Amino acid sequence: MKRLLLALAVAAGLFPATRGAAQQRDSLAATVERLSAEVETLKGRSAAADRILSRLPRISGYLQLGYEWSDDASTFFVKRARVDFQGDISPKIDYRLQLEFASPKIVDIYLRYKPLEALNVQVGQFKVPFSIENTHYVPLKYEFIEYSMAVCRLMGFTDVCGVNATGRDLGAQLYGGLIDRDGYSILNYNVGVFNGEGINTKDKNKSKDVVARLMVQPLRALSFAGYYYWGEVGADYARRTRYGGGVCYDDGRWIARGEYIAGRTGIVSPDVAAPFDSRGYYAMAACWVTPKWLPAARFEQFDEVAGRSASRQTNYTAGVTWQPFKHLRCQLNYTYEQYGGTNPDRNVVKAMLTGIF
Repeated sequence: MKRLLLALAVAAGLFPATRGAAQQRDSLAATVERLSAEVETLKGRSAAADRILSRLPRISGYLQLGYEWSDDASTFFVKRARVDFQGDISPKIDYRLQLEFASPKIVDIYLRYKPLEALNVQVGQFKVPFSIENTHYVPLKYEFIEYSMAVCRLMGFTDVCGVNATGRDLGAQLYGGLIDRDGYSILNYNVGVFNGEGINTKDKNKSKDVVARLMVQPLRALSFAGYYYWGEVGADYARRTRYGGGVCYDDGRWIARGEYIAGRTGIVSPDVAAPFDSRGYYAMAACWVTPKWLPAARFEQFDEVAGRSASRQTNYTAGVTWQPFKHLRCQLNYTYEQYGGTNPDRNVVKAMLTGIF
């Protein structure tokens, strides 16, 4: 560095030949020392700034605004308004804080320790690792406006047990991937314990809910999954068990996915006379016909009380997503809702705009 500064100083004519040799050497040395000190100071300031910036969270978020029309109602709605903070404490520890403003609450808040690809620890409030759709297809990636009935009714969105928690809970999990192949793991697992009461809620009993999921990925685009959930909700220890399996193909253009979820729910209110079984499933397909257009279709059915046809609902949904650029998504869905009981069938049209920042 000093040699470089010396050459620059000479080239710039800072030391004319008329000066004496000794004076020229002394002045040149002093200038080089001064410039070297300034360079080192700037390097230190730059490194300090980089360290500070690396500790600051990455901020993102999105707004989802829409309109719904059906045979018996019409309304504008705000579905989500979220701000997301993510950052790294160290190379192996990161954090996330996601806030919801449409109905103000903390959605995600957790720390993750990732010492190995095969063994990671996550503690806080986050998505329960049950099903494929619940964890792998977030709202900004999801092909429809509404999640499937089976996931919503049996995995904590608007659960039949009374928990309404966007598929999240407070707890801890171990997760990881085994048998690496070309940048992805063939075998992936999650094992977690949770309160079982939903987001931002302390446990109301002494037991903890347990969930396990195993995913096999023989190809990068193809996944098979099986999952099980056992827990007790509320002060009366109402039993809640869930189990299911699914398959997903997603190569970035073609998407096909299907899941079956069932379970038993204990007595959760005086109106329920005995534990009851529920079951549901869905199958969907979509394709990015261009980089901006994604048509999709889905068939789904849900029996809130298995074996009782009056509790059955069947939905047929056709939709399209138009994303003209990265920060804007436009979605339009039509759903024909067919009921097994005395409720009349319905036609529902929804449109939603998502602004991403």
